[in-house]
Amino acid sequence: MTLARLEAGPGMEEGTATVTNRYAKVLAGPWWAQFRYGSNPWMARYVYSLMFLLANLLAWAVRDYGQNVLTEMNKLKSCEGGEECLGTQGVLRVSMGCFIFYFIMFVSTSGTKKLHGRKELWHSGWWSAKIVLIVILVVLPFFLPTQIILIYGSIAHFGAGVFLLIQLISMISFITWLNECCLSEKFAERWRTHFMLLATTAYVVCILGIILMYIWYTPQLTCLLNIFFITWTLFLLQLMTSVSLHPKVNAGLLTPGLMGLYVVFLCWSAIRSEPPDVTCLRKSEASRDWLTIISFIVALLAMVIATFSTGIDSKCFQSQKDEKEEEDDVPYGFGFFHLVFASGIMYFAMLLIGWNSHHTMKKWTIDVGWTSTWVRIVNEWLAVCVYLWMLVSPIVWKSRQAEEPK
Repeated sequence: MTLARLEAGPGMEEGTATVTNRYAKVLAGPWWAQFRYGSNPWMARYVYSLMFLLANLLAWAVRDYGQNVLTEMNKLKSCEGGEECLGTQGVLRVSMGCFIFYFIMFVSTSGTKKLHGRKELWHSGWWSAKIVLIVILVVLPFFLPTQIILIYGSIAHFGAGVFLLIQLISMISFITWLNECCLSEKFAERWRTHFMLLATTAYVVCILGIILMYIWYTPQLTCLLNIFFITWTLFLLQLMTSVSLHPKVNAGLLTPGLMGLYVVFLCWSAIRSEPPDVTCLRKSEASRDWLTIISFIVALLAMVIATFSTGIDSKCFQSQKDEKEEEDDVPYGFGFFHLVFASGIMYFAMLLIGWNSHHTMKKWTIDVGWTSTWVRIVNEWLAVCVYLWMLVSPIVWKSRQAEEPK
């Protein structure tokens, strides 16, 4: 978007001109100018992320410290399992209210193409009305019957899966873009040393991570499941590297190395999600409490950052990526942005309750339970399959086109 187009325009109404001038100042100034010149799409995405963070903190607080309040509510007295599952239902009720809010924003902002329209003004402003709306929507589910909340919990499993799929496609899109940059003539010669250094570092970290997982999570030969998870991850790393280096693919070492970091991280997360009473998890009793709290905080912040980065990456889902962008196009897809946050609030609810509506979670824990473990592992395997298909699909399509009669 050019500054000249934003600063002036023939036939422009006075209100639109004021907004346009403010947007021009935002683009011309430093990054913190997004918060200085009033409401705008660039500032709005950070405000929605802050609301998302506060909502997740509220859900966590209700789960760990809200039992005394929830027991006074008649609607929650039919909770299966007594007081133990009140926290789980509290998480689902907060999640339901936030999901409705982001879904309303998704419906009301979908299809926004240009700046200065009514949908863009609604997305970027009206914060007082939206704060009142989200507060009302968070409170209302606490007066709904338990059966409705359990139905929402079942739907949230699907919504969380949608979020994982969107995040995976976004990650693969980034890998594809990076691979194209590495192989392009513009960067191949100039940054060859940097690419090789980065790829070497990625592989060293991957191997080091696998070795540490063997040391920490397989203290006994009877830990067959952990041995399988780690060994299979090592095999997948080798498979991705072999396919990437195949003469017909020739994708280099950098992208499988970075993909390997993601796969190793998913394997580590899966093993860490195993129940704490498993003997194969070697822990230090003295440092368990503060380490659990730090892990929870890091996981919460990582979740918000991942949701934010995925939400503004709507271009990887466009069917026509070569379509020329106009100067007054929106900087990111508003509807897709809110859809990611709506599915993300479901995903975080699943992490807080261990993917089980009747599951009891300990304080300061997140994503713990066998269901969480297998969700992570399946996500790891799916990520490798999608990445391998990304590598071999051009070859498959070329071979099919060559076999077709002219």
